[in-house]
Amino acid sequence: MLPSLVKRQSPSKVMVYFSPVLALLLSLLAGVVLFVIMGVSPLAALHAFFVEPISTSYGISELGVKATPLILIGVALALGFKAGVWNIGAEGQLTIGGLCGGAVALYFYGQEGFHIIPLMLLAGILGGAFWASIVAFLRVRFNANEILTSLMLSYVAILFLNLMVHGPLKDPEGFNFPESRLFSDSALLPILLEGTRLHIGTLLALAVVAMGWALMSRTLLGYQIKVAGSAPAASEHAGFSKSSIIWKTLAMGGGVAGLAGILEVAGPIGQLQPSISPGYGFTAIIVAYVGRLHPVGALLAGILLALTYLGGETAQIQLNLPVAVTGVFQGLLLFFLLASDVLIHYRIQFGEPALAVEKS
Repeated sequence: MLPSLVKRQSPSKVMVYFSPVLALLLSLLAGVVLFVIMGVSPLAALHAFFVEPISTSYGISELGVKATPLILIGVALALGFKAGVWNIGAEGQLTIGGLCGGAVALYFYGQEGFHIIPLMLLAGILGGAFWASIVAFLRVRFNANEILTSLMLSYVAILFLNLMVHGPLKDPEGFNFPESRLFSDSALLPILLEGTRLHIGTLLALAVVAMGWALMSRTLLGYQIKVAGSAPAASEHAGFSKSSIIWKTLAMGGGVAGLAGILEVAGPIGQLQPSISPGYGFTAIIVAYVGRLHPVGALLAGILLALTYLGGETAQIQLNLPVAVTGVFQGLLLFFLLASDVLIHYRIQFGEPALAVEKS
């Protein structure tokens, strides 16, 4: 007899929050099998992935650098996903935010002033919010699927960045390489720890986590977001505007993604390049889900996913593993998390397909 899924009457609240831990353990187990197949010592590989990168103070600082954009975007996407607004285009919003903020830095090239960095951050936020607002307009005005439009606009953003660094923003003294000038010192983020790349953007990420938590738990908008996502009919009956929620969540998500973009450009990179992200906008989707769509959860998940980036680089250097192993680990984590969620809300039944919700 073929198995079928029967909806549980009351899913376990404990398992909802324990499932990310279970997914991580299953991912590690699958990783061991993968390393054995590749002919690599599992202990050496896991040590390179999860221990070696944070065995020094510099490694811990690099973890903060990598985690900053993931936490920022993870929190932003969690707000939208909570409302049932599926913004999959944070990569594009990050790119436009970095481009807009970088253009401000190049405008003030060679100048000094405390106003330059705030203007760059503002330009990054507005650029990301504008790019996400295109998605909101298409969704509200034409009922276009935001998953498709936001995703496609990501590729438009990346191509537009390439156009700018090959043209108007290209360094005139850069031997025709497709990159901008190196930013002036006044356009670079202050460093928190001397001798590292850890910058003040990490503090901004923590501030965004705090603001996200306050928004969701202490404001009317947060309540509207939760009701719109969990009970759309009740939200409409209560008079909450679905269009308003779409606009607000997309604009907030895009603005925070744009902030992450300019923090990358003005922090670790220091100039505009054809690529300013290794895929943070897409990885942040995993961050949001592993964090259970909660700002504090996104903070912890962002640190975990940042560790996979560092671990992938370390394994590539020490064990000659392909860098694609990083993506494999991230994909396994999401796969096992979604599988766990299915079993949280459904149980497996062998026999005739059930037509009703489980009674006991």
